[in-house]
Amino acid sequence: MAAPGLPTTTPATSSTRVDLAIQGIRLADAPVSRRAGAGPSDDGHLLLDGVGAAIPLNPRSPYTVQGGKLLLDGADTGMGVETITRPRFYDLNTADGVPYEKIARLHSARVLATTVVQTCVRYEESQRCRFCAIEESLRQGSTIAVKSPAQIAEVARAAYELDGITQMVMTTGTSNGRDRGAVHLARCTRAVREVLPDLPIQVQCEPPGDLAVIQDLYDAGARSIGIHVESLDDAVRRHWMPGKGAVPMEEYRAAWAEAVRVFGWNEVSTYLLVGLGEDPDEMIAGAEELIAMGVYPFVVPFRPLAGTLATDVDRVPSPDPRVVAKVTGRVAAALRSAGMLGSAQSAGCAACGACSALSCEGA
Repeated sequence: MAAPGLPTTTPATSSTRVDLAIQGIRLADAPVSRRAGAGPSDDGHLLLDGVGAAIPLNPRSPYTVQGGKLLLDGADTGMGVETITRPRFYDLNTADGVPYEKIARLHSARVLATTVVQTCVRYEESQRCRFCAIEESLRQGSTIAVKSPAQIAEVARAAYELDGITQMVMTTGTSNGRDRGAVHLARCTRAVREVLPDLPIQVQCEPPGDLAVIQDLYDAGARSIGIHVESLDDAVRRHWMPGKGAVPMEEYRAAWAEAVRVFGWNEVSTYLLVGLGEDPDEMIAGAEELIAMGVYPFVVPFRPLAGTLATDVDRVPSPDPRVVAKVTGRVAAALRSAGMLGSAQSAGCAACGACSALSCEGA
């Protein structure tokens, strides 16, 4: 029996959610979708049994939708599917003619997300994170290089008033400065807080060289923070993230500890990507150490993303669903044991939960 207050799930639902995250879904169109960008996902945003999910759009997937039902090889899985309606704020432009959609995007049903700086000092091939396509959306013309605080605040207010967003996520490409981009995040957070003082905001950045910047982010109005390491294995980090992997793990641990001190227990998270070659048992053990620190390990399967080195050069396949299920299930058990729920966070990827199957496991 699940602990009081924890959602329940069936093994079939959980395994289907993991399989969907890897095999994707065959769908003609998703009005809300995300292609390229800073994260490890390239997907359509759907509601699965009423819960937000970011699922890869794959024309070869065995999963299809018919009559609002999810089918696997034509058989009803028992899960309902709805696409998320295109938000109304997408139809607006700033006074200088920039479409709002180029400044911030809807994620899942009620999350506004933006990359405040769409360039990264680590984007040269010798330094780039091999799963990242942060500058591809810029090259495609679907965004702008730097979003000003005023632009982001304007779009956030419109998304709140027209489409009822309930939280916001701001990430950034890494800059050359010691703050690694966190100072601009603070400016943007402060601007949004001025127009929407109660909107929960998560910021995401690399460990800043000066840990005092973490306090600045909180003082600006962020209430959750993501400091994403992607892998806890140094050999994996050097191969997959040669630039970012050169940042010592000691810096990450120091930043996580300071972030927990400033933001609080379960308001700090980090991505862990399954499928980069890290030993699953070691990843689980590392996740348990993060949980003990008060850091939520957001476990997500690696997804081959067009425009990345992993896909276009390395031809890395999707991970084994059994491995993803094992890691997700055991990390979720550790999270439940600690009473740490993504849904209890103020804002951010874990609070949204759409890119991971952890929420299906009650975490």
